[in-house]
Amino acid sequence: MSRIYVLDVPENEGILKVAGAEPRNEIVRVGPYFRITRPEEIAIDRRATGCRHAVWYSALAGLEDSRVAQHDKDALRVVDR
Repeated sequence: MSRIYVLDVPENEGILKVAGAEPRNEIVRVGPYFRITRPEEIAIDRRATGCRHAVWYSALAGLEDSRVAQHDKDALRVVDR
């Protein structure tokens, strides 16, 4: 199970929209964050989110039993640890 946390701020709205479009992703509010959970790899394309680089690189607030496989100008990929 892959899990990431994204702070609930307007700048991260595009990330949540793209993640929410994937039917296997579960998005739940946890305090001031959204937790995105998926049984396998979570993959989010930066260009699809509309995020600029500064927002993109600061969007990942935390991981839970997961590790980052890719976080660059193209995509964020998180896999189960």
